[in-house]
Amino acid sequence: MSKVQIKVNDNGSLRITGDVELLDGEGNVYSTKPSFSLCRCGLSNNKPFCDGSHKGKFESQVRVNKEE
Repeated sequence: MSKVQIKVNDNGSLRITGDVELLDGEGNVYSTKPSFSLCRCGLSNNKPFCDGSHKGKFESQVRVNKEE
């Protein structure tokens, strides 16, 4: 089985790729595809999934803190 990848997109969503189970707060399973995006801005009308509502309204560019 390959490793699940979560990518923090600049000014956008969290892109999830791989075999993962997504649950709501009560443990109910969301139906997902092998690759999907989760909302990070709070503007989506399809939460927890991203619907592109962030475009032009959300800025965040997270980077790994590379300490030496």
